[in-house]
Amino acid sequence: MDKSFKIYIVGGAVRDRLLGLPIQDRDWVVVGASPDDMLAAGFRPVGKDFPVFLHPQTQEEYALARTERKTAPGYKGFVFHTDPEVRLEDDLIRRDLTINAMAEDDAGALIDPFGGQRDLEQRVFRHVSPAFMEDPVRILRLARFAARFPDFSVAPETLALMREMVANGEIDHLVPERVWQEISRGLMYARPSRMIEVLRECGALARLMPELDCLFGIPQPAQHHPEVDTGAHVLRVIDYAAAQNEPLPVRWAALLHDLGKGDSPPEQWPHHYGHEQSGVVRVEAVCTRLKVPVDCRDLAVLTCREHGSVHKASEMRASTLTSFLERTDALRRPARLEGLLAAASCDFHGRQGFEDQAFAAPALIRRALAAFTGVDAGELARNLEDKSQIPARLHEARSQAIRQALGLDADTHPV
Repeated sequence: MDKSFKIYIVGGAVRDRLLGLPIQDRDWVVVGASPDDMLAAGFRPVGKDFPVFLHPQTQEEYALARTERKTAPGYKGFVFHTDPEVRLEDDLIRRDLTINAMAEDDAGALIDPFGGQRDLEQRVFRHVSPAFMEDPVRILRLARFAARFPDFSVAPETLALMREMVANGEIDHLVPERVWQEISRGLMYARPSRMIEVLRECGALARLMPELDCLFGIPQPAQHHPEVDTGAHVLRVIDYAAAQNEPLPVRWAALLHDLGKGDSPPEQWPHHYGHEQSGVVRVEAVCTRLKVPVDCRDLAVLTCREHGSVHKASEMRASTLTSFLERTDALRRPARLEGLLAAASCDFHGRQGFEDQAFAAPALIRRALAAFTGVDAGELARNLEDKSQIPARLHEARSQAIRQALGLDADTHPV
């Protein structure tokens, strides 16, 4: 490439190197070049909204230095301008946070015009310029960064801008796909509770997921939930799921498992009778609104409906266990049942003081499923003349198998 061009590595790669973290992806900015210059040097164009090119050998992305101008509401309402005269500082000032607005030249020298290194040392998320307010995705990105870097705080002036973006309706221009993309990524970090806390602190959670926001301040039955606040409990549950390295569907189910408690009449608090039914409606509404993938949606709905049954497994008779396994389609979908058991375990261990206590329900349900699976439905059906009796007789045979496997009498509970 022409020596008059200057190439810088920018953004997350610089930030992570300064933090001593592995560098996953490298983003490059080219200053002093035009699209024709890049093509002449063998780069392949891939950008639609602004010029981005793939390096001919490494296939890494190189973007021309650019500026942007807000022209309409929402995160797509921008016009981008590239020109060989655009400086590196002009490109960096349009970025979201100071810790993401640093660059390094080819000699490894740090270019830090906005104090990103200082904010890294002080563990602060701070906006680069007032243009932060022009892109509502930045609220989600900052919240996601909080889940990845949980010891960072949000600068008061940045939090004030975020609250203003919520108040002026900028947050309402986010498309569902982008909301889900950022929330799902944040759930996969070490402390997803920090993402929810930041969204709630700036008011965005009430606009994006009001069904979850309303759980804060609603009490739990104190004998099982020493933290008493339902929202605080949910945060502990998702952090426990992260600590167990659970997959995204389990973490999403853990986040939504108690949504129905927002509908409990205050006169019933701290009890939440029948909250699962209204919870399922709310879970389905959230998943539809955010266009959540099917595997995450299905497990979240199942967990909201059935996690209470998992907790009561040791109190169930064989027939009730059989009904539970039939209702959850455990024979055909054992992997989904395992997801339910994982989410229910996170719910149990996510209670303050319950982190290291034994939770016997999953092992008991697996023993019941093994017995349930051992019943030959085909043979039973072949031996019945009245085929209308198959469901009842199959249920009875499976209940008997579970009763024998768990060492139960007809009127006793599992042990």
